[in-house]
Amino acid sequence: METTFNNSTTRLSAAWEAIKLDEPKIRIRDAAKKLGVSEAELLATQVGQNVTVLSDKFSDMFLSMKAFGKVMSLTRNEGCVLEHKGTLQKISIHGDKPNQVATVIGPIEQRVFFSSWKFGFAVVQDSPRGVMRSVQYFDKGGDAVLKIFLQESSDLEAFNYFVDTFKSEHQEGTLKIEEFLPPTYSDQIDRQVFQHDWENMKDTHDFFGMLKKFKVHRLTALKLVDDKWAYQVDRHTARRILEVAAAEELPIMIFTGNKGNIQIHQGKVKTIRQMGDWLNVLDPEFNMHLNENIIDTAWVVHKNTVDGIVSALELFDANGEMITQFFGLRKPGLPQNQKWKSLVDTL
Repeated sequence: METTFNNSTTRLSAAWEAIKLDEPKIRIRDAAKKLGVSEAELLATQVGQNVTVLSDKFSDMFLSMKAFGKVMSLTRNEGCVLEHKGTLQKISIHGDKPNQVATVIGPIEQRVFFSSWKFGFAVVQDSPRGVMRSVQYFDKGGDAVLKIFLQESSDLEAFNYFVDTFKSEHQEGTLKIEEFLPPTYSDQIDRQVFQHDWENMKDTHDFFGMLKKFKVHRLTALKLVDDKWAYQVDRHTARRILEVAAAEELPIMIFTGNKGNIQIHQGKVKTIRQMGDWLNVLDPEFNMHLNENIIDTAWVVHKNTVDGIVSALELFDANGEMITQFFGLRKPGLPQNQKWKSLVDTL
């Protein structure tokens, strides 16, 4: 098994090292932006040093991560990062390859879409806190979909066995990055029928089928429906949601995702901190980092279910992409928390 590089990989690696000399604390995602490449491409320049290319047996790998014990799971998009510490307690794989999905239930909760996973790496690197070990996965555009970091109590033998088991035969320092083609949407929507379907939803999951049926973008749907069901609010409204939830010990749900994974927080939040453009939750087992500069619009959205109305705050960026969602914590079969509904109504 050989590690292969080319001149462009060497030049990219040298450029990254130069940036780190000027900005020692720069994150790899930000360095990649400066260099005009994807994060995965930049990480791949370290293959053969502290980075190992993993195979494409993604669902098998995901199940095997349970052996790591306690980890930190990080999922992000351009505007929001969720970090949870805990075990990958209950993992279920559904469907057939290459369109398998996974559900994770427990201290770390996720909905995983393996069809969007393209590259995987095991990373061992020095840090001010000691050696950091992680497995990191990226989509075909080179954007991170999921990173799993080992903790002090994690099983190092399980990690080493994992890397040996899933190490790719091709340890290459270059990647073939592909662009995502934008989805196509319908130019004409029968608003009366659309409104009827919205009002007659039986479950929040019916919403995705409705968007698919009408071939309409999510943000466009919010603009089309009557303001009884969706209306715009101040883009900094998430501050109030988190501050009130912390002060009143109101359990909430936070959904943040990308093309390959959605990570979900369920429970109370305690420590809320504003740091420049970033609105943060800094609790021992859960961190959220929301870049308010990325938020273009915020919407209150109500959906009908057999258990009554379910209300959310949804944040979008300037491209109309979902950044994150906030809900009141609710179990299937039960109505939403009236305290949550009252909070949403004040927005």
